[in-house]
Amino acid sequence: MREMKLGGITLKELAQIASAVQVSSTMAMDALAKQMKADGIDVIGFGAGEPDFNTPDHIKAAAERAIAGNMTRYTPASGTPALKEAVCLRMREDCGLDYQPSQVVVTSGAKHCVYIALRTLVDPGDEVILPAPFWVSYLELIKMMGAKPVVASAGESSRFKMTAEQLAAAITPRTKALILNNPCNPTGMAYSREELSALARVCVERDIYIISDEIYCNLMYDGAQFTSAAALGQEVKERAILINGVSKSYAMTGWRIGYLLSSERIAKVMASCLSHSTGSPSSISQAASVAALTGPQNCVEEMRRAFQARRDYIVERMNAIDGVSCIKPEGAFYVMMNMEQQLGRTLCGETVRSSDDFCSALLRHGLVATVPGSGMGAPGFVRWSYAVSMDNIKRGMDRLEKFLMS
Repeated sequence: MREMKLGGITLKELAQIASAVQVSSTMAMDALAKQMKADGIDVIGFGAGEPDFNTPDHIKAAAERAIAGNMTRYTPASGTPALKEAVCLRMREDCGLDYQPSQVVVTSGAKHCVYIALRTLVDPGDEVILPAPFWVSYLELIKMMGAKPVVASAGESSRFKMTAEQLAAAITPRTKALILNNPCNPTGMAYSREELSALARVCVERDIYIISDEIYCNLMYDGAQFTSAAALGQEVKERAILINGVSKSYAMTGWRIGYLLSSERIAKVMASCLSHSTGSPSSISQAASVAALTGPQNCVEEMRRAFQARRDYIVERMNAIDGVSCIKPEGAFYVMMNMEQQLGRTLCGETVRSSDDFCSALLRHGLVATVPGSGMGAPGFVRWSYAVSMDNIKRGMDRLEKFLMS
């Protein structure tokens, strides 16, 4: 067993798996931008994926009623019966899917859902297929299980979408699951029903699970219809673990409520894992989430329309600036900016050798915070979140244009 010395004291090494976990590039950039703002610097943040809207009033009122009614104690580890019923209702109305409360597991946010899903499915040495570009936490969460991430890159020419052929080629006898984010963070791309069906057929034929993160399902644009992986037939549904939550659709990121839907067999194991780790999510947040899922849904559509208008503006402006470009996202609230033409350039006295260099220089000299694609399997790209006001988007594009002329 390895040891280390710290201040003259000999200590055993920390766990190798935990020590190998990398800091989230999204959170790191966001933290630096917030520190600069705290120092009085006028930084415009396009980093974190957090709606800039306030949680709707009827949801906040439900939380206040829960507090007044002393709903402040432990709930069942996998969520309250009322919230599970509300999740089933929303899935029927939004996705046409029939789930029972016994198939629902509620967690402390959608990221926690991914952790619990992987903890339930994956043993050390197993392989999990991860299409790139990917949300940075997927990679680290797979490694935290002692499993091996198998990255299948999908470039801009294929609209950042993995094909069935790529999926089949990545499968080995050790493959346990595929993680699919639809619509996708960081690309904003969404799989059509036909594209999703092709992937699902491979999963059924080769008997692998699908962890389908559908947290952005209500943020689809240009009249496109969202298709859930579980809507593609019973054989797919039995292999699927759906991930969703209230954070993106209802501007409830800080409330920390996510939920999983699966077969009852899988749900029981996930619930057991929760009971011995975090226990139940906040009782107040669960009550608020019931109001979100069962109450008026016009707030969701209002936010979706605002995001679509912002998307249209940022895409048009970005593609009008020399040296950068992007393709139009189909969902979520992210756009991937191709900055490959900037590699090797000197901007504000700094040589740009990577997307990390570009984002660092843009933040320090252009006062715009973005996220490098390097940590997301897209080294020549930069992710911009347009979950910010239209005024800030306009100012941010002005600053980008000025920065590239420096």
